[in-house]
Amino acid sequence: MEGFDYKSFDGLGIADLIKKKEIHPKEVLTEAIHMIEKHNPQLNAVINRFYEKAEKEAENVDINGTFAGVPMLLKDIAQEVKGEKITSGSRALQTYRASVDSEYVNQLRKTGVLFVGQTNVPEFALMGITEPAYYGPTRNPWNLNHTPGGSSGGSAAAVASGMVPIAGANDGGGSIRIPGSYCGLFGIKPTRGRTPVGPNFARHWQGASVDHILSRTVRDSAAILDEIRVHEKYAAFYAPPFEGKYLQLVQGASSGKWTIAFTLKSPLGNVIDQDCKEAVLKTAKLLESMGHQVVEVDVPVDGRKIAKSYLTMYFGEVAAGLATLEDVLGRKAKMTDVEPTTWMLGLVGKATSAEEFVLSIREWDKAAIQMEHFHETYDLLLTPTTASPPARIGELEPNKSEKAALQFAGKLSLGRLMKKAGIVEQVAEKNLERTPFTQLANLTGQPAMTVPIHLTSDGLPVGVQFMAAKGREDLLLSLAGQLELTDDWVPVQRNPFYMKKETK
Repeated sequence: MEGFDYKSFDGLGIADLIKKKEIHPKEVLTEAIHMIEKHNPQLNAVINRFYEKAEKEAENVDINGTFAGVPMLLKDIAQEVKGEKITSGSRALQTYRASVDSEYVNQLRKTGVLFVGQTNVPEFALMGITEPAYYGPTRNPWNLNHTPGGSSGGSAAAVASGMVPIAGANDGGGSIRIPGSYCGLFGIKPTRGRTPVGPNFARHWQGASVDHILSRTVRDSAAILDEIRVHEKYAAFYAPPFEGKYLQLVQGASSGKWTIAFTLKSPLGNVIDQDCKEAVLKTAKLLESMGHQVVEVDVPVDGRKIAKSYLTMYFGEVAAGLATLEDVLGRKAKMTDVEPTTWMLGLVGKATSAEEFVLSIREWDKAAIQMEHFHETYDLLLTPTTASPPARIGELEPNKSEKAALQFAGKLSLGRLMKKAGIVEQVAEKNLERTPFTQLANLTGQPAMTVPIHLTSDGLPVGVQFMAAKGREDLLLSLAGQLELTDDWVPVQRNPFYMKKETK
């Protein structure tokens, strides 16, 4: 197709051109590869390429698929492709090859997408930034000195820069919404149990983590959710059924009016950046002008208890993850196999009792009950997505004294002592203070989304978050469809990588 401007189309737009035979999937794939090779040296978003496989698959694309011939990147954790590496951002897994496609990948294949590679993640997806020691940091297309967030930071940078229209993501504590906010993208974390987790697992992170995508348009996210929502009989959780089509809600630009609560208070009690507050206040005014009822509230959940219960799960999952490395390494994992912070988190997890773990899960359930009652009065909850704009690359690394303490304690296996001293919790909470709003939805199982609604004076995106009751992605996507039509929606095309003229 002469004059095909690859970056100007979303996934559904590209698929439509292919179905009309106005362009061949190989031409689209060539454009995607060109964009990756052009921008990745600066961004470091893509760490593994599947070009040869994609080129073969492009010859025989089923044009009946919703995303027929659309190039897509997968996240380098949980989203396994048979025979390909999946390293979870760690040197410890460099020899691992997936034995089967994950069910997430299997469902996506049916849509006709072409997988072109994998995106960078922090080691074991543990951070809200993407700076793994093995692969190096991913940078934000809006400003290369800043993080794109994490743990789906590679996917966010790839979509925001125009490499691909959609990319795989998952969210165990904000890992879709944080990078979505920092890169000016749309991202929705579905209800627990809505998207697939198999075939090797029946839950991820005790149900806190779910898979979906990051996208430039609401309709792409809605359409993917329509395609990959499944009821896995072996899965630990099952989302309340939705009989309609999410894409129709977006395309229909619903005129629904809802009662929307908002808050500017951090669950941890820390200071919220003025830009993040301004984004919420601006959105609240916009919602009122659209006819929604908007009211400021106090959220009925103890934010510190939520943070503590989240960290308890986090420590336990890291410990379990390190234990299972033996299956790949053929020996027990050593401190030198992983980053010092990861090792220390695992030691703290080993020092955490079963009693503590069970009590933390009970806090999840208590919060879920409180939020269900909350949503009997309020359809949606509006908050900042993050408490701060994107950090600078390296800003959130442990300082020298913290690194020394981690190294010393790790070598001597002083996890119990470090836990008692609260040092690891302090480091973890310091990171959570920048992103204290996202974990609640993971622990309660609710759907939540980030929408691109504000730019700071430095030209960096910060999003706003909406949460709904379990099973009510329909409300979120309907509202997102309304907001996307307003002038307040920040187009991702305003970032420097989009504004660059393409030369070949």
